Amino acid sequence: MVAPACAAPTLARAQEALPVLDSGDTAWMLTATLLVLFMTLPGLALFYGGMVRSKNILSVLMQCFAIAGLITLLWTIYGYSLVFDTTGMQAGVLNPSSFFGGLDKFMLSGITLESLVGTVPESVFATFQMTFAIITPALIVGAYAERMKFSATLLFMILWFTICYAPMAHMVWSGDGALMWDWGVLDFAGGTVVHINAGVAGLVAALVLGNRNGYGTTIMAPHNLGLTMIGGAMLWVGWFGFNAGSAVAAGSAAGMAMLVTQICTGTAALSWMFAEWITHGKPSLLGVVSGAIAGLVGITPACGTVGPAGALVIGVMAGVLCFYAATALKRRLGYDDSLDVFGVHCVGGIVGAVLTGIFAFPSMGGVWEPAESATIVGQLWIQTKGVLFTLVYTGVLTWIILKIVDAIVGLRVSAEQEEEGLDLSLHNERGYIL
Repeated sequence: MVAPACAAPTLARAQEALPVLDSGDTAWMLTATLLVLFMTLPGLALFYGGMVRSKNILSVLMQCFAIAGLITLLWTIYGYSLVFDTTGMQAGVLNPSSFFGGLDKFMLSGITLESLVGTVPESVFATFQMTFAIITPALIVGAYAERMKFSATLLFMILWFTICYAPMAHMVWSGDGALMWDWGVLDFAGGTVVHINAGVAGLVAALVLGNRNGYGTTIMAPHNLGLTMIGGAMLWVGWFGFNAGSAVAAGSAAGMAMLVTQICTGTAALSWMFAEWITHGKPSLLGVVSGAIAGLVGITPACGTVGPAGALVIGVMAGVLCFYAATALKRRLGYDDSLDVFGVHCVGGIVGAVLTGIFAFPSMGGVWEPAESATIVGQLWIQTKGVLFTLVYTGVLTWIILKIVDAIVGLRVSAEQEEEGLDLSLHNERGYIL
């Protein structure tokens, strides 16, 4: 920005206005980046791996690991550009750049030793955002676990990342001129971009593939809840990089995001546990771990704007509503979301995204600085509009992508391969219970 001539800024003031590298912020963002990558590898992989049957554990680990490599490649070639190239964007002007970025940053063009985003190197920011792009499609794996071809998974992820993830991230996070940014949607760390996006895609994938053979008549209990607890604990720890790292600085915003993340997570873990205890008569390890994940999901869109009281309410609501979505709702509708991606991530993301519209306001204990004209009712509508747009956009396009993949390579393994287990039938390896 060029200051008007009448301002006559001093050299000191001009230097303050320029982005300056901050080593403390950079050190924190390097750490946060590693924490978010840790969420996928090994956190999510173990969390999912423990919940499938032993004959399929390696297939889930393989999918998570391969997706990490695949999205790294796609992000480097064009993903970062599609999300953060802001060429042609103008506040309040709807054009193609409102939906997706261009290719001016193709192959990470323009990222040098000197380029900054705020007070951190652009190279660090790009890597941090890459880890978000990695975990989002990996979340979908849990919905169709134990029945999709590995070749179909890879092709689906390429198309879904390009058509669903990159545009959603651009619309929410790329700044003035982006569709949902201009709407005023509050999504600090990815309630819409990551969790609702992946959750609704998971539901569509589960519906398109159909239920696993024997679903509803055969016991498909998790084979190793110890692994699931370890993976869930890794996700809990790594999520501080996810949420507090989204401040892109080591300051008070990161500190508050860390605090409310912990409050919401602990509250949701207990909320799910007690809801299960009351409903089924006994609390379970899987339940309390799932509740923690629901709380982490719920606070993700809100962690930059709500205070402790809001985090507590979101935790209660996320824990209880995700419990019923993953149990009663799934049984009633009869869909086979293998590891409850929709029930936890989509429902939890919706809870957090909508309640952000209430608890972000200072009058409700939030730390957001709303415009003078902003009202709770108005922001609730903005948040709801963002949720509905995400559900429709990603839901429809995911269905189309799956149909394309099915036509090219086929989506589902044969009944014989499913019975044998994907570890042996697809990868010629056998997983063992640890």
